[in-house]
Amino acid sequence: MDDGLPIDAGWQIDCLATDEAVAEAAARHVVQAAAAAIDDHGRFDFAVSGGRTPWLMFGHLATMDMPWVRTRIFQVDERIAPADDPSRNLLHLREALAGAPADVLPMPVDGPDPETGALQYGRMLPERFDLIHLGLGPDGHTASLVPRDPILEVVDRPVAVTSQAYQGHRRMSLTYPVLDSAHQILWLVTGSEKATALSQLLAHDQTIPAGRVTCGDNLVICDGAAGSGLVHPA
Repeated sequence: MDDGLPIDAGWQIDCLATDEAVAEAAARHVVQAAAAAIDDHGRFDFAVSGGRTPWLMFGHLATMDMPWVRTRIFQVDERIAPADDPSRNLLHLREALAGAPADVLPMPVDGPDPETGALQYGRMLPERFDLIHLGLGPDGHTASLVPRDPILEVVDRPVAVTSQAYQGHRRMSLTYPVLDSAHQILWLVTGSEKATALSQLLAHDQTIPAGRVTCGDNLVICDGAAGSGLVHPA
């Protein structure tokens, strides 16, 4: 990309060759973050999004010395769909964990009233997440904070539901106040179709949903294809 946006100096960026390398590096970081959180306050609260690369990451985590007994895994977002729907993030998360003894707290999207489910999930969240994993869509969405949906303006509750279907489903999602208060956000971004959005994210471009996240500590692990449009400061 010829006209890239400058990268804010506050971002940590690790650009690797392949999505597999991204997943392995992310898993190592999660183990380190878990150890630090447990050493500090005895527990690791981790929220995760969906996507192929994070499932690869969990495959690596399942083979590492991860302190599962002191780890709680929450969902960043989920499709409002039946429990056996193959589009559900939860199915892929549990499959990727491969039997690891993780304490997974799923979003309650199976009930008759998603709004009530969102309120219930909000009451389950920790005061502050130790680590939140986020992805990035080609359209600049992250979590299920999607373009042109009223969920982008929700600041009075930690969990909300999209007003419209996005790619076939309404979604339940953590909101900006929760993302912004995290100790750290781990962004995993792979694929050339996300190069423009990644450049916008790193420049805090608020015309995309991801650019409105204001957490002060962000680690981006991307592959070379996604990072192809980055312009580093002189």
